[in-house]
Amino acid sequence: MSLKAIIIDFDDTLTMSEAACFTLENRALEQMGRAPMTREAHKENWGTPIREAIQVRSPGIDPDAYQPIANQIHQKMVQNGEIDIVSEENLACLDQLITDGYQLFILTSRNEAEAAHLMDPTHHLSSRLAHFYYDGNTTHIKPDPRAFDNLLREFTLSPSDCAYVGDSPSDAKAANAAGIQFIACFESGLRGPEDFNGHTIDASINLFTELPEAIKKLR
Repeated sequence: MSLKAIIIDFDDTLTMSEAACFTLENRALEQMGRAPMTREAHKENWGTPIREAIQVRSPGIDPDAYQPIANQIHQKMVQNGEIDIVSEENLACLDQLITDGYQLFILTSRNEAEAAHLMDPTHHLSSRLAHFYYDGNTTHIKPDPRAFDNLLREFTLSPSDCAYVGDSPSDAKAANAAGIQFIACFESGLRGPEDFNGHTIDASINLFTELPEAIKKLR
């Protein structure tokens, strides 16, 4: 098998973001006059699209009222360098993968407002990615395997041409069902191999920077 494309989840894979998102969401809840969530509640359904997740983390909340407030706080945190920072080591890792001949993609369940700054042409990811897929330019979101459909069609790739790197069982479920090899990233420490019971892991990494070596073992 000869891989052509590496598809990468963003949150807690390319960047460690759970703790920053916990802060963001509680700031939004405070602004709405609602009680803060616990860190345990945040971790419990971490990886679930925010519209669904916030209704579990803060029962009774109006997600339509929450989202614009959270978007404004997110923008301020980005401007202050508090969230969505991709380390120099991980950027260098992406550069190595490009040198090794792979096309690189992001596939995330973030919505457009949450991902817009990452797709800005001036962002340091822009020159490294073939494309950025999010909840807005995909027909479905993970764990639905059809989340990959637009990417595969638009870049004339087959599932066997690709590997997907992610941190959650929903990432594994989507990749497995799509026939795409899955690499589990355990860097966040939030999940371990035992959380992926029932899913196929083709390779695993403890640090994102281990990815080039892990990919070589898939061949």
